[in-house]
Amino acid sequence: MSSFHVLLVGIGGFFGAISRLWVSQFISKRFVSGFPAATLIINLMGSLLLGIMVGSGIKGGLFMLLGTGFMGAFTTFSTFKLEAIQLQLDKRKKDFILYNILSYGGGILLAFLGIELGSLFR
Repeated sequence: MSSFHVLLVGIGGFFGAISRLWVSQFISKRFVSGFPAATLIINLMGSLLLGIMVGSGIKGGLFMLLGTGFMGAFTTFSTFKLEAIQLQLDKRKKDFILYNILSYGGGILLAFLGIELGSLFR
């Protein structure tokens, strides 16, 4: 990987992390509950957007910037796992199951949909 690609990933990551913070705060202000809606929505959005990028054939430096950098920082697998564990520890079994089904199942479905949508732009 060239130093230019590293720079692209870093720039994309910077903007992806800031975007995640902004979207998370926006959602959390509107959906006040113990359910981790912000992380769920961000990760589902990320699945769809990354699918669109893959389906449209974005490669090289642009994919490093948007796919690896921006989407890598925008979505958050570690926060998802931590919140799922917290639901389990709080004995919120229904929320735990719903969160996992929506996160995994919805993410896979939206990534597939994104690939299909992205292929329309080829």
